[in-house]
Amino acid sequence: MIVDLRGQSIETLDDFWDAVAGPCGLPEWFGRNLDAWADTIQTRGISEVIDRHDVLVVHIDKLGIFASRNREARLLRGCFAGRQNRLVVHER
Repeated sequence: MIVDLRGQSIETLDDFWDAVAGPCGLPEWFGRNLDAWADTIQTRGISEVIDRHDVLVVHIDKLGIFASRNREARLLRGCFAGRQNRLVVHER
């Protein structure tokens, strides 16, 4: 599954949750935090959309929280560790 967020303004983690909620089929009760995201993409069983795919790849621009050494962005990147999930940050 590929989610392309390039061109979207991602200034905060809330912006990220807003951007992935639709394409990833996140339920309304999704926790909107890093632990909930890690559970969703690593353990699975939360999003039927993500669960239907073997791999999740999210493309994002190196802007907003991804432009610098932002702590939240670094922690979010850590959630993508592993073969099953990848976050690809593109230079503009």
